[in-house]
Amino acid sequence: MPRDPALSVLSVQERLYPNLPCFGCGPGNAKGLQLRSYPVDDGSSDGVMASFTPWPEHDNGLGYLNGGIIGTVLDCHSAAAVMLEAERQGWPPLPGADLAYVTAGLDVRYLRPAPLLETVELHAVVTEVDEPQMTVAVELRFDGKVRAEATAVWKRWRPRT
Repeated sequence: MPRDPALSVLSVQERLYPNLPCFGCGPGNAKGLQLRSYPVDDGSSDGVMASFTPWPEHDNGLGYLNGGIIGTVLDCHSAAAVMLEAERQGWPPLPGADLAYVTAGLDVRYLRPAPLLETVELHAVVTEVDEPQMTVAVELRFDGKVRAEATAVWKRWRPRT
């Protein structure tokens, strides 16, 4: 059974990057979406899970969740899976980098409308692990159906001077 986020003291984001100002998941951005991801604790996956309740302002104009917001939460939730995996592997940020990895690509597929005013679930699993690059499969689900899915590619952040 997945861990109940209400029982977890800190999310992946709060624990690893408590001051991050990311719009989607940064604890340091009070005006952001405040996405919080938690490790799945069911013995079958090293993935992460999250719940997200959209705001009325996230309307796509037709009464459903805006595709840009969907893309943002898929990206940010995949980040939690990558950062957790990097921690497990012992791959901290490199000198001069704020994060260990950055998004290199996000291929989003919108499968069916997502509700605007109801809580959706996010699930992410790292499918390929290598220090230079990781790949994540991430889904947004509601009412037992996948509403959007993405493949996220993350590259090791090597700051350039």
